[in-house]
Amino acid sequence: MKKFVMFLLVVTLCFACFGCAKKEEATPEKDAKEEAIKADSKETEDKEKSEENNKNADGDKSAEKPDTQDSEEATRKITDAVDREVEIPDEVKKIVPLGNTPRMITYLGLAKNVVGIGECEITDNRMHAYAYVNKEIWQDLPNCGTDAMGETAYYPEEIILADPDVILCTYTSDVADDIQTKTGIPTVSVPQGTLFGEDYEVALRMLGDVCGVSERAEEIISFINNSLEDLKTRTQDIPDDTKPAVLAAGATFKGSHSIDGVYTNYSVFKTLSAKDVAVNLAGQTGSSGVMVDKEQILEWDPDMIFFDAGSMELVRTDYKDNPDYFKQLKAVQNGELYQWPNSTWHWSNVEIPIVSTYYTGQLLYPDEFSDVNFEEKASEIFEFFLGDADYLSKLEEAGSGYSKVTLE
Repeated sequence: MKKFVMFLLVVTLCFACFGCAKKEEATPEKDAKEEAIKADSKETEDKEKSEENNKNADGDKSAEKPDTQDSEEATRKITDAVDREVEIPDEVKKIVPLGNTPRMITYLGLAKNVVGIGECEITDNRMHAYAYVNKEIWQDLPNCGTDAMGETAYYPEEIILADPDVILCTYTSDVADDIQTKTGIPTVSVPQGTLFGEDYEVALRMLGDVCGVSERAEEIISFINNSLEDLKTRTQDIPDDTKPAVLAAGATFKGSHSIDGVYTNYSVFKTLSAKDVAVNLAGQTGSSGVMVDKEQILEWDPDMIFFDAGSMELVRTDYKDNPDYFKQLKAVQNGELYQWPNSTWHWSNVEIPIVSTYYTGQLLYPDEFSDVNFEEKASEIFEFFLGDADYLSKLEEAGSGYSKVTLE
């Protein structure tokens, strides 16, 4: 009996302990505590995930964000000489010059900015002065076109490979549009430039603006105008009846010519107020080269004849074939024949005609030019335009300088 009572007591205590344990496990305080722990854990986990996501997102944005400095180059719009609106880079560093612009950009000091050039500009001919001084700079550049003998051709594939910022030319609007369409590169057309004309100033200013060298453009314009003013001032008041009659023959236009190829309204003579026998020839008011009948030259019978140096071989051949014709001319009889470097070689030079005008002025009016040292003046002009103060010597070495000539 006693043992049975003890057994019941043990069983009762066991149930009591088990019941207490179950009751403690299910207390609200413990549940709340566990929930708080779970919440804290979840919050920490969510925060870590959020930070990781933000980090990844920032990385993606960094990778996707464009470099605006490289991909969005600053541009501006200009209107060119043929009334085309062209969008060009704010800063132009690389150029492909076509037409008459290679000469102009040389004067502007931009020869080293050229990345492609026409085949006519690679030459050893010293009367092609701007090209000659740049031959080492340009000789290995892509051939982007040609303007030989007045024929215009351009090579879009070569221009694209050269990768210029802009293409410069002296072409009509339809040609400029065609080049721009085929290359996708901004193409700016400027005036071709008349020797000593205002359109040359327009061309230089426009190129200066496009290429960021406006100050140099103004320096060139001032130099030309000051030189012309000096020349005109020396000669404008000389009475016509004291002036010798002159003719510019052996003119260069679409090739060389003999004595029957002449310049009419020649700018060199016009600047000096010279008595030009071929003025306003055949109704032409602008300076140009024209063919005339040889009998017309006999009728004019000028006191002095000036030949382009590049035509002297043709003139001498013509003389050899028909000496009697030439010997009828007063200038031949009196030995008043002279040569000067071609003013035109693939369009008009500027530096050579200015030098030629001083040379001719000394011959026609020695008293008015008595204070001018021709060699020093030529050196000054060539240095300014070509960067070569000794270019006169280079012309003389090639037989293309300034001199009196004979035909035999």
